[in-house]
This record gives sequence, C-alpha cells and structure tokens, in this order.
Amino acid sequence: MTNSVFQGIMIPFIGTSLGATAVFFMKGNMNKTLQRILTGFSGGVMVAASIWSLLIPAMDYSSDMGKLAFIPATVGFWFGIIFLLILDKSIPHIHLDNQLEGPKSNFSKTMLLVFAVALHNLPEGMAVGAVWIGLLSGDTSITMAAAMVLSLGIAIQNFPEGAIVSMPLHSEGVKKSKSFVYGVLSGIVEPIGAVLTIMAAEIVLPILPYTLGFAAGAMIYVVVEELIPEMSEGNHSNLGTIFFSIGFTIMMILDIALG
Repeated sequence: MTNSVFQGIMIPFIGTSLGATAVFFMKGNMNKTLQRILTGFSGGVMVAASIWSLLIPAMDYSSDMGKLAFIPATVGFWFGIIFLLILDKSIPHIHLDNQLEGPKSNFSKTMLLVFAVALHNLPEGMAVGAVWIGLLSGDTSITMAAAMVLSLGIAIQNFPEGAIVSMPLHSEGVKKSKSFVYGVLSGIVEPIGAVLTIMAAEIVLPILPYTLGFAAGAMIYVVVEELIPEMSEGNHSNLGTIFFSIGFTIMMILDIALG
C-alpha cells in the first residue's frame, strides 16, 4: 500500500514535469490557440475530477445523514472557495493573460508565473492527499482504482500546465534548461500538499467529507477565476469550450469506468 500511495502522490508531479519538457521540442512561444486548447482541456478535467472524485465521494461518505448528506460537501466546498480567494489576493502572481494579481511585488515575471501555477496546483495536491486518506481508512466509497484515476486525471491536465510555464519563459530569453526547471518547480507543490494532508490524517479523517469538498471548491475556484477566462479570450474561443468538454468527458469516463 505504501508504494501505491507514493505512486499516487507522484503521478501528478510527473505529469507537470513531462509537460515542462515541451520547451526542448517546440520552437518559439506557445501559440495562443494551442494555449487556449490546453487551458480548456485542463479546466474540463478539473471540473470532472471535482464532481466525481471529490464531491460525490464526500456525499457518499456522509450517507448516514440521509437527505442532509450534502451539508459537509457544501460547507467544505465554500471553505475551499474562500481559502483560494484569500490566497489569490494575498500571493503575488501573474495570470495566464499576463495580468498581475495580488499585492505588488519585486519578484521577477518568471517567479510570478511559477507562483501562479503553484497556486493552481495546491488544491490538486490536497485533493490527492485527501482521497488517499479516505482509501487508507477503509472507506468503501473510495477504491484504489478511484484514487489512481484522480492522480492520473490530474497528471493529464498538469501536462499542458508544465508546458504553459516552461515555453513562455524560454520565449522571453530564459535558457531551455532553466525554463524546464521552473516548469518542474511549479508542480512540486502538489506532492508537498498531498504529503502534508496525509501527515495530518488524524485531523483530516474525522472531517474527510469536508476536506474533499474543500479540495473541490478550491479547484473550481481556479477553473472559474483563471482557466475559463483564458480559454474564452480572443478569437476562436469555441476551441477552448470544445476542449474543456473533451477534458471533462475523458475524466468522467476514467472515473466511472475505472473507479
């Protein structure tokens, strides 16, 4: 089981790292259309993961509450929204549309972009950690396959995120090797968040449905605040919508068929 937990924690990070390698194979800046497609795909995966891997298991976990089983998931969801809202306003970072968010800072544009993607990845790491805690606790609503599907789904949507960090940095004059390292570092917060969540299992387990809801709320905040505006910007915004739907469908299929 220990090896499975380690693999589950590291799979999303590997997805980001593989995405960052795009800087070695693609020339110039990332095409805006391609970035819109990748952003839309990532958003669809995150929304589907929030529903099938987090909110539904949270309500299943609270099934003994009958028709009130939605309460822990709903409360946790809103705490996740508020938590990400606070982080969004208190940590300086650059959105994918190059708009500065948070307090003014002397950090370079490179670091602000890394902070932005790291901010996206924090709730994903917490989600992975919370699901594995549920599995290790013996909760029958969470299976090994479901936990691995969540890790795999997040890894799939992390692939474009790694590329979205490394390629623009290189186009602005940063060496390929350094751009790759920054892309990898943007994803390191995920296994750290997962490990910290698992280490807090004694605290998390009694409130697991709230924790699952919290992770879902935080992920939905990222999608609505950052990814949807980016995928809808400019001409051919329908491509973002189409690939959002593709990402949603793939994650839904993985979760139902394999989970």
